[in-house]
Amino acid sequence: MQAFLKGATVQSIRPQKDKASAGPSTEKKAKAIPWVEKYRPKCVDEVAFQEEVVAVLKKSLQGADLPNLLFYGPPGTGKTSTILAAARELYGPGLFRQRVLELNASDERGIQVIREKVKNFAQLTVAGTRTDGKPCPPFKIIILDEADSMTAPAQAALRRTMEKESRTTRFCLICNYISRIIEPLTSRCSKFRFKPLASQIQEERLLDICDKENLKYTKESIAALVRVSEGDLRKAITFLQSATRLHVNKEITERAVVEIAGIVPPKMIDNLLQLCFKGTFEKLEVAVRVSICFFILQNFVL
Repeated sequence: MQAFLKGATVQSIRPQKDKASAGPSTEKKAKAIPWVEKYRPKCVDEVAFQEEVVAVLKKSLQGADLPNLLFYGPPGTGKTSTILAAARELYGPGLFRQRVLELNASDERGIQVIREKVKNFAQLTVAGTRTDGKPCPPFKIIILDEADSMTAPAQAALRRTMEKESRTTRFCLICNYISRIIEPLTSRCSKFRFKPLASQIQEERLLDICDKENLKYTKESIAALVRVSEGDLRKAITFLQSATRLHVNKEITERAVVEIAGIVPPKMIDNLLQLCFKGTFEKLEVAVRVSICFFILQNFVL
């Protein structure tokens, strides 16, 4: 019996030793996060190419006051990153989770969500002070991402909540199309349009990430990332990370970027067109005449 118990104690100790020995590797795996989140701006000054929004937010942060905001524009231009960076500066790391509610309105876009989650959070009393001694604003922030996917009744309910809880809550609506937001909501918010990022700004951010991650790359690959992303920095960073994972310890080339993006190179399209239509103009003319006849038969005879 004693031998059995001794064996049990030995077996119970071994897993702990194994865990201790495997600790650093498991911690590294746990810390691995997408580069989009890893290199998200931590403060308003790090937001790129949106000078008007940054200037207004800086003044609001100095006075510890913030109006209701409406950010609209193409995806990947920094709308969500901007309001999260401003909220971190307002509340600090200690109160950020208590004071900020972030919802994706495309998944939770019904009137029930507005009545329950948003309304209950807005009615909570504001309390607490920052640990660093800086003044803490007397309001909370509710972020509604993809607000243009909300139903009309939900938007109407949100308007009433914004009116009732204006003293203790600020709202930030984020959308791609402002035309899908009802006028009573847009009139209660300060509207800011986020422009697609310039190619130079994207190149600078991508090169900075490459330097921090010690990546091997070519100038053509960076230019290809900017080209295929079409002003969407989030897409460009995602493609860069995907290319890095598929080509470990190798140089990232333009071909690798094109393969990740799933885009057919223009040269291949030209070669296919030349191959298909080389010496076949007679066939093309016949095909055009057949299509015209089919159109006449379908619209006039039938």
